[in-house]
Parts: sequence; structure tokens; C-alpha cells
Amino acid sequence: MCNQSRLRSMALDSSGKQSEQQQQQQQQQQARVSSEIGDAERYKLRRFPNAEHEPENYEDLPLEFCPALFSSLERYLPEELLNSTRIDKASFMRRLLLQYSPDTERIRIVRHREYRDKILSSYRRLHGEIYNLDPTSFFAPSFLRAVSRKTEHSFRSIMVEQSPGIFTFEMLNPRFCEMLLAEVEHMEKWVYDTRSTIMRPNTLNKFGVVLDDFGFDSMLQKLVDDFINPISKALFPEVSGSSLDSHHGFIVEYGKDRDVDLGFHVDDSEVSLNVCLGKQFTGGELYFRGVRCDNHVNSDSTEKEVYDYFHVPGHAVLHRGRHRHGARATTSGHRVNLILWCRSSTFREMKKYQSDFSSWCGECKSEKQRRQRESVNATKEVLLRRAAEKTLVELASKSCAD
Repeated sequence: MCNQSRLRSMALDSSGKQSEQQQQQQQQQQARVSSEIGDAERYKLRRFPNAEHEPENYEDLPLEFCPALFSSLERYLPEELLNSTRIDKASFMRRLLLQYSPDTERIRIVRHREYRDKILSSYRRLHGEIYNLDPTSFFAPSFLRAVSRKTEHSFRSIMVEQSPGIFTFEMLNPRFCEMLLAEVEHMEKWVYDTRSTIMRPNTLNKFGVVLDDFGFDSMLQKLVDDFINPISKALFPEVSGSSLDSHHGFIVEYGKDRDVDLGFHVDDSEVSLNVCLGKQFTGGELYFRGVRCDNHVNSDSTEKEVYDYFHVPGHAVLHRGRHRHGARATTSGHRVNLILWCRSSTFREMKKYQSDFSSWCGECKSEKQRRQRESVNATKEVLLRRAAEKTLVELASKSCAD
């Protein structure tokens, strides 16, 4: 979703050519990477994470990769490394990531981090308290009670499954919604006043902000780890709901002089959280049309898969990222939503080796059921034919005996 050309321009001087100093730094960096990759083969991660281990925070380290990725990966470290210093653990994980990441991806991440650092060094926060997760002040009491019990029954007790795989519930405290809305307006004012250019959330939304770029990444990752992960484990186990280890958090805005609607699409996520923050508006309904894998994303929907949802401020919609959906036009007013795309590197790796997604893809499931019916019918025909042949043989034998 990142605008790579814009990031690239940030790394170039006004003449459009890299300076000699930048070229030297890049050559030194590549040489350093090559030497580190050479001995990374000996590093192995655990098969399953240590759920009881509390990972470190890596936000302040100059890393080529997202700090949240290091925190998530730390739970998979070998037992003998879990009690090492933070620097040693970061070095260990960095070598592994360098081994499996192409240079182009690593360079893109470095430039994106430089872009973020530029924003964070200039932007002055309006409500600093909302950058750290405070469940008591952020969440509605009903949501907080349900999540504290950590059982599927408690989760479902506050949710309505409006249509298969689409769960709605009250989530955010009105005061938190107000503060986040004010913070977003403050961000937009800063962009206008400083004549800055910022990345928008994705290729479909031309308005809104990426919250991670403004310093919300740690707070949102904690939201994923402590709240969305347990819920997803219960509701969406087939898409590795319990191993969500990264996210993309952003704000979208609809109304006059903003985006009007949103085309039919699937999210770049395993699980998506969509929370309406406000304000006053009409229209903007979400329409859902069934879950599909890559091979069937453009297939027809069944009547049971058709569902429209009307936004309520403070209320959330939780669904699979592959659940096809769009947003109808916001006909008046101003609608603002918090979107959190939750991703699982484990699920994405496993998906490369799979061809049957009938556990979650509606069309794969229909095709599998169709094949099963055809197999059953074919078996019935064979059995009936054998029974008829047996009857004929018995009749012939009886006729000869007579």
C-alpha cells in the first residue's frame, strides 16, 4: 500500500540523483548485510511461541524492520536467548530477517522508517494519552468485561453475528472516540500548515491518515495482541486467528470534499476491525458478499451471503479480511472510521502450500460439496447397477431351475 515512488524521492536530492555519500552508505550497508547473512543459517526459531514470555519494546532502536515485528518474533526465540539482553535479541532477529528478506524490501522498510521519523520529529501530539493503550478509558464496559474473561462464551455474549462471519459489538468509549477524532483533525491541520505530503491509507482511500506513521503503532499492536488475538482465536481459527503478529492501522473519512464511497474489494488482512468514530452522517452502509480465496474473488454471491451493515458510532464490525465488501455513498455529513488490518505471517506462509480453502472460502466449500454429491451419486449408481445385475442373475438361475 505504500507509495514507493514518494519514498524513493525522499532518499534523493533535488537533482534527482543519489549523492556520493548516500551511495557509499548503501554500499557499506550491503557489505554488512552480506557478512551477517553468511552465519545466519545457524539460527533457528521455536516451532510454537512462548505465550508466557513478555517481549521487549524495540521502538527506540535504529532497525531496518518494523519494531512491532521484533516484539512479535521474540516469543519464538530459542529458550537460551529469551533472557539475553535486548540488543542481543534484536541482533539475532535482525540476522534472521535479513536472511529471508530481499534487498528491495529491506530498503523500502528503511525509507519508510525515515519517512515516519520525519513526521514524528515534527508533529506535536494533541492528546498524548491516547498513544498508550488504557483499556479502562478506551473501551466500553461491556467489551472490557467480556475480554477480561477470555472465553468464547464471554466474547459471543456481547456480539451479534449479523451474518455468518460478521460480528458486531459495542467497543469504544465515546470520550475516546472524541479524542481520536480531534487528534486526526489535528494531524490534518498539521499536514496543511506545514505543506507536508503524507501517505494515505491504501490505494482505494484518498483521504484519511495512517495512524502507525504518526506514532500509534505500539498502541495498535498491543490492541491486536491483547484483545483482537484472543477474540480471533475463538471466532476465526481457520485463518490463524491466534497468530496475528502485525497490523496496518488507519483512519478513513467519507463525506463532502472527502471520499464518497468505497468499491467492492477484499482487505490485505486475515482479520479486519472496523470501528465507527462518528460524526453525524447518513448513508455509508457496508455491504458484504461472502468470503473468497484468490481464485474465487470474483465469483457470484449466494443469497445467504448478502448482508448490509449500518454504522453506529463506537460500535465495531469484525470480519475475515477475505470477506468481500464495499461501502455505499455517504450522502450527507462526515463519517470517520478506525480500521485495523490484522495479519498473520504464519497463515500467509501456510497458504502458499495449500490448494483447498473450503474451511473459509464460500466457493471452495460449494465446489467441495458439489464434488462430494457427485461422488455419492456415482457410488449410488454403481450400487444400483450391481443390485440390478444380481437380480437378473438370480432370475435367470431360477428360470433355468424351473
